Amino acid sequence: MEDDKLSYTINQVAQRFNISAYTIRYYEKEGLLPFVSRNKSGIREFTDSDINIFTTICCLKNTGMSIKEIGRYIGWLMEGTSSIDERKNFLLKHRNEVLKQISTLEDNLKQIDLKIETYQSPDAVRIINESIKFISEEKRLLGLQSTFNKHFTDGYGEA
Repeated sequence: MEDDKLSYTINQVAQRFNISAYTIRYYEKEGLLPFVSRNKSGIREFTDSDINIFTTICCLKNTGMSIKEIGRYIGWLMEGTSSIDERKNFLLKHRNEVLKQISTLEDNLKQIDLKIETYQSPDAVRIINESIKFISEEKRLLGLQSTFNKHFTDGYGEA
């Protein structure tokens, strides 16, 4: 290795990516790190290029890709240029899945924001009491027991 190149230990990589060294060893055991070399003492040494690939592995894992799928991607990566189309199509499919996740998260965030808006409203108690009254009446009309705490009173009587 040239003197101006850096290499990193497993602990340095773990710290950099905020994961455990155990996780990195697990990734290696699962075949995700065939590109990482070991020095003469048998210790893993990550190069800057290895860090770039590891960044992609973490990205894929953080976006919900399974270890098995990441392994398939790494296998294609190790094949070189002969698998460019497979990798491109694979990542395009995953990108679409990530976009769906983002859309779902945005919808969930809107719901959370609506709840926060209700709780921050000066009329929060009235709004919630009316909601509980409506829910209780709905259940009563269907012959169902109200699921709200029997000790709760909303100003209209027992909820």
